[in-house]
Amino acid sequence: MRKFNRRDFLKIAGLGVAGTVLSSCKSMETGTPAKPNFLVILVDDMGFSDTGCYGGDIRTPNIDKLAGNGLRFTQFYNTGRCWPSRACILTGYYAQQVRRDELPGIAGGGHGARPKWAPLLPKLLKPLGYRSYHSGKWHVDGKPVEQGFDLSYQYDDSDRHFLPQKALDKIEKPLGSESPEGYYATTATADQAIRQLREHASQHTGTPFFSYVAFTEPHFPVQALQEDINRYRDAYLKGWDKVRDERWARMKEKGIVNCGLSKLDSDIVPGWNLKPEDLKKDIDSGEAAFAVSWDSLSDEQKRFHATKMAIHAAMVDRIDQEIGRLLDQLKAMKVYDNTVVMFMSDNGASAEQMNRGDKHDPLSPLGSAKSFICLGPGFSSAANTPLRLHKSWVHEGGISTPLVVHWPAGIKAKGELRRDLGHLIDIPPTLLELAGGKWPEKWEDQDVPRIAGRSLVPAFHKDGGAGHDWLWWYHSDNRAIRAGDWKLVSKGKDGPWELYDLKTDRCESVNLADKHPDKVRELSENWTGKMEGFKKQAMSDGMFQPNAGKNKKTGKGRSK
Repeated sequence: MRKFNRRDFLKIAGLGVAGTVLSSCKSMETGTPAKPNFLVILVDDMGFSDTGCYGGDIRTPNIDKLAGNGLRFTQFYNTGRCWPSRACILTGYYAQQVRRDELPGIAGGGHGARPKWAPLLPKLLKPLGYRSYHSGKWHVDGKPVEQGFDLSYQYDDSDRHFLPQKALDKIEKPLGSESPEGYYATTATADQAIRQLREHASQHTGTPFFSYVAFTEPHFPVQALQEDINRYRDAYLKGWDKVRDERWARMKEKGIVNCGLSKLDSDIVPGWNLKPEDLKKDIDSGEAAFAVSWDSLSDEQKRFHATKMAIHAAMVDRIDQEIGRLLDQLKAMKVYDNTVVMFMSDNGASAEQMNRGDKHDPLSPLGSAKSFICLGPGFSSAANTPLRLHKSWVHEGGISTPLVVHWPAGIKAKGELRRDLGHLIDIPPTLLELAGGKWPEKWEDQDVPRIAGRSLVPAFHKDGGAGHDWLWWYHSDNRAIRAGDWKLVSKGKDGPWELYDLKTDRCESVNLADKHPDKVRELSENWTGKMEGFKKQAMSDGMFQPNAGKNKKTGKGRSK
């Protein structure tokens, strides 16, 4: 592996410039309201309750301040997985509609190419005068600069958070003091976004911008700067049971949830996880493969898992610190008040436990560049408090995301909650409306289907001002549909349907399927009907590929 001295200047490549420099919320020339700027911040594998403003115990003062001076959505959803969520954020359609997640008989996942009628959001914003910039994880088909982004720093190494192998030609010296290990992905992603904003300020004053900052953290492996880990060293020795209790209490007090605390799903983990014996052999004897009762663990296991959660917390903490730097840059450019800032996660916290990349070095400090450890199902359950299950499932723990929206020039609400039913597909129509645009009826001479997302702008003014009548999910054979407060959901290809009333049971604790068979039948037929409609849309440009059911790289089933 190529080695670098932490004092080296690595060459600059793929840098992006984002930002609009508006001296006030009104145009200097006309006095009319200026178009807002957009800063969309996406994190990877963060739990619903990890931030302080959603009841968490992790230090997130910058995110909390955005929430305190803006809005928090309490029933906002993602897809349960990274690549389909990114497709939703940038297209406004369900990932299955645009061939970015699988449907029976149609290729999807990381290999599906979007239909020609599905442009990414930057191409829709460009005719409205916007410049668009990207920094961080991509995980969408095509290259950012070919999809409407003016400049991009693309970081797609999900196996490392320190010096990455896949972005060596795009790294340069950090803006501030160097970290002990020379490079940390969260800081690098923020550095590049800030460089983009600074360049925009000097070269494109008066032009509105869309800055898409996609942090890879806190995705596994849990790796963090030691100074951040030290802040949480002993914080989680109380265990995941106690952490869940405490977070749940704070969430109820804040009005985020009104349900009871669900029981741990102590026998459910991703099918691709390491076996319990391999976890102990390849990682550490303190590993535990399932979310069992904390009191049933040995002292060695308690310390090991508390350390893993401390590293996860450190990763979220560092994200917040870097968000603070991004916000400071907006203030320096005098565009803070007229920038719509959105913060969200691509899926719930992860119960995955693997050993890949450079593999785990048992002699290295936990959380360092040579370690490869995962949060695991116990503390993933705590991160998703009080909801059930994890990333890749479509129970609430897998698909629920915080959504914080902050825009001083356009949102009068300060610290209010919004219970509107929303989804990542709502981001493009929201930004397009704020930019003064309309969804196209044709694109590249093809008819454009009706947009799946709905604008959130009415919700900026009042609770209940926006929202969907229904939402739909399908991932890794997990299925769900929500209609009003009813939710029908199943685990795996042959899993039976479960029915929940989310008005009182967001935690999906009481399965009502046997009591309401007619509702199960109605919703299951609706789920199937929408799936068939999405299949037709996915095939509508004649460029779809049949799904052979194999990963193109390995030939061994679905990519994990």
